[in-house]
Amino acid sequence: MPSAFQQSVIDEFRANAGKVGGPFAGSDLLLLLLTTTGARTGRPHTTPLGHVRDGDRLLVVGSNLGAPHHPDWYHNLLAHPSVHVELGEQEFETIAVPAEGSRRDELFARVVAEAPGYAEYQAATDRTLPVVVLELPGPWTPAPAVTSLADKLTEVHTWLRGQLAQVHAEAEAHFAARAAHRGAGTPPPPGLGLQIRQRCLAFCQALEFHHTAEDGHMFPAMEGYHPHLRPVFERLREEHRSIAAVQSALAALLAGAAIAEPDHFRAELARMTEQLTAHLAYEEAEILPLLADVPWPPAP
Repeated sequence: MPSAFQQSVIDEFRANAGKVGGPFAGSDLLLLLLTTTGARTGRPHTTPLGHVRDGDRLLVVGSNLGAPHHPDWYHNLLAHPSVHVELGEQEFETIAVPAEGSRRDELFARVVAEAPGYAEYQAATDRTLPVVVLELPGPWTPAPAVTSLADKLTEVHTWLRGQLAQVHAEAEAHFAARAAHRGAGTPPPPGLGLQIRQRCLAFCQALEFHHTAEDGHMFPAMEGYHPHLRPVFERLREEHRSIAAVQSALAALLAGAAIAEPDHFRAELARMTEQLTAHLAYEEAEILPLLADVPWPPAP
C-alpha cells in the first residue's frame, strides 16, 4: 500500500487533473501516477513519480531518494512490464522498458538536465539508478477523449500496432549489435526490451484478452441488433482463430531471436505483421461505425 503521504498525493492528483500542491507546488518536475502489478502479490500498486518527457517517450527514474536498493515499483515492472499511466487528465496502458548501457546513460543525462536532483540521488548510492522508458504508440500528442466503444477499440488497436512497431525496431537493433560483434566471446543477447516481448507478457496477452472479450460479449450483442451483418461477425470469429495461431508463432519467433538468421526472421515477422494489421483494419472498417454511438465506459 502507498504511504499516507503518497496516498494524499494520489488523491490530490486525481481530484485536480494532475495538479499537486504542497512540496510539489512550483516544481519543474512533472508528476504522473504509475500503476504496476505486484511481482509477488499480483495486486495493483499505484505510485506518484516525477517524469521527464523526451519526444514520444516518458522517462522515470528508480531513484528511491538515493537509497541502496531499487524501489518496489521497479521490481514490479520487471516482472510485469504492462503498466497503467495517469498523466493529467489522460490515462493509458503502456509498456515499461528499462534502458540499458550507453542508452541508459544518455537518457539519465537528459533527465538530470531538467531535474538536477537526480544527480544528487545517484551520488548518494553505489547502485546505478535505473531509467525506465514508458513507451507511447507514436509521436506524443494528448490522447483524444474516449467516450464511445469505437474510441476504445481504436485506442486498443493503436496500442497493438505500436507494440508491433517496437518489436521490429528492437529486432533490428539486436541484429545490428550481433553484426558489429567482433572477436572471441558470445555475441550480445537481445536487449531487455526485446526480451520482454519474447515472454509475450504484453502484446499477446492484450490481443488474446481483446479477442476473447469481442467473441464472448461484444459480437453476440451487436449481432442481435444487426443480424444482416452475421457474415461479418462470422469472418471476424474465424480470423480470431487464425490470429491465435499467429500469436503462438510470433512468440516462438521472438524466443529464438538470439540465434535466428536475420533475413528469415525479418521475412517471418513481416508476414505475421501483415496478417495482424490486416485483421485490425478489417475490424475497424466493419465494426467501428456500429460502435460510434455506444457509450464508454458502460453505464453502471
